[in-house]
Amino acid sequence: MPIFEFVCAECGKPFEMLVLYSSRAEEATCPECHSQNVTKKISSFASRLSGSSSFSFSNSSSSSCTTSSV
Repeated sequence: MPIFEFVCAECGKPFEMLVLYSSRAEEATCPECHSQNVTKKISSFASRLSGSSSFSFSNSSSSSCTTSSV
C-alpha cells in the first residue's frame, strides 16, 4: 500500500496518508485543520531487493521526466 505525502494549502502542515487505491489520495483531508485544500507532494520511495536486507531509495529530484507546454 502506498504512502502519499501531502501539504495543506490552508495551514501549511505536511502529512502522510496510507491509501489502498490512488483514487483515495484525491480525498485527503488535513489532520490539523480538516481542510481538503491539500497538494500531493512528489516524494522518493524505498524498495527492498529480493534476498537483501538493505533498502534502495529513489531520488525524485534526479528524475528524467520533463513536461512541456504546447
